Amino acid sequence: MSTGWKGPRIDAGQIHAALDRHADPTPAAVREILARARELKGLDDADVAVLLSCEDPDLDREIFAAASAVKTAIYGNRLVLFAPLYITNKCRNECRYCAFRASNKAIARRDLTREEIARETEIIIDEGHKRILLVAGESYPSGQGLDYVYEAIETIYGVKSRNGEIRRLNVNVAALDVEHYRRLKACDIGTYQLFQETYHRPTYEQMHLAGPKSDYDWHIGAMDRAMTAGIDDVGIGVLFGLYDYRFEVLAMMHHARHLEERFGCGPHTISVPRIEPAEGSAVALHPPAPVRDHDFLRLIAILRLAVPYTGIILSTRENANIRRQCYDLGISQISASSRTNPGGYADSQTDLHAGSQFSLGDHRSLDEVVADCLEMGFIPSFCTACYRRGRTGRDFMDLAKPGLIKEYCQPNAILTVKEYLEDYASPETREVGEQAIEDTVQKIERIGLRCDVCDRLVKIEDGERDLHY
Repeated sequence: MSTGWKGPRIDAGQIHAALDRHADPTPAAVREILARARELKGLDDADVAVLLSCEDPDLDREIFAAASAVKTAIYGNRLVLFAPLYITNKCRNECRYCAFRASNKAIARRDLTREEIARETEIIIDEGHKRILLVAGESYPSGQGLDYVYEAIETIYGVKSRNGEIRRLNVNVAALDVEHYRRLKACDIGTYQLFQETYHRPTYEQMHLAGPKSDYDWHIGAMDRAMTAGIDDVGIGVLFGLYDYRFEVLAMMHHARHLEERFGCGPHTISVPRIEPAEGSAVALHPPAPVRDHDFLRLIAILRLAVPYTGIILSTRENANIRRQCYDLGISQISASSRTNPGGYADSQTDLHAGSQFSLGDHRSLDEVVADCLEMGFIPSFCTACYRRGRTGRDFMDLAKPGLIKEYCQPNAILTVKEYLEDYASPETREVGEQAIEDTVQKIERIGLRCDVCDRLVKIEDGERDLHY
């Protein structure tokens, strides 16, 4: 397939040479890099290679502490929550690690109707979510093509439940051409996500046997085409477990820098999924390059230091214990109460996993996740204000890079979790949440802002909604 658009050039030899060159770094070298990282200016390839090569447990603790400090400096103690909504599990691709691959006969296939999409959305809203990630395999109902996706977006935005509506919809669908990305942008989406899965070309070719996604160059150029079409918030990611995680982290940094240099704006988010079992996939059961838990925590911390301004997303692939450990290391967005199969929310009482893309590690309800975050000292956030106030792309980065976005993130998180406590929370979660709000409001340094937040909290108690900065 001829793309006409060049994505980033990933030089595998250069990346491996950097890792070899910086193997076994000295403690002094590591600490010098960590001191620079705390200045919130990010890290270069050599710095990241040094941290990835560090195997000293004591230095790991210092890496973790630096990542926590950087994350707090940029975003405060908020964690954004969202739910994925899978509208179809049909696909034309042969991705060996995925249950959705075309030849897999182990799962039942399903396209959701508009009525079913609306019902799924209503259930997600009624649990308390305000933001959805729409996900689809690369095959759509006959005669509809991509109109199926555009209509699904319209349907989701059109659902008005007793407690509100979805305020922002992000999208994870297959690589498109520029014209279709323009149509996607016109649907008023938030962030467009697409993961390279692996940046190592030989591994990519071994894992993607057929279908449009088997074209490495077409796939890696997707973000260039999306940003050319005017989508200024994009999310990249790797499926960790396919190839050496150290290579993948450095390659993602190359991709991020490429977007920054070409479009003046790096990725809005980076996702860090690890391979989990998927029905009908031997690769998913036995990953080629499994990532140990400690290495997974470390790569998240290093990513936070390398690209401090970028949101890092953690899904419910991971179990609750691992998720808890990740929050303080750099994670800024998490999914909660997820289903990875079409119709999974409405059908959850019958078969939680039927037709799922992969197995979930965290099966807790949204209320349980919210309570857990609050008890750990984090403020769960359902905020979508930046999208709706135009703080996207370069405008967002201009605020995020110096740490100024926290001036919006923190108060908006407080207001949105207050809404959640009023409309959805269990009595136990509400009690913990009210105390957390009180403690967090008192830490707002600007007196005028603190007073205004307090006024808005009273308005929410009186029934007003969607108050944001």
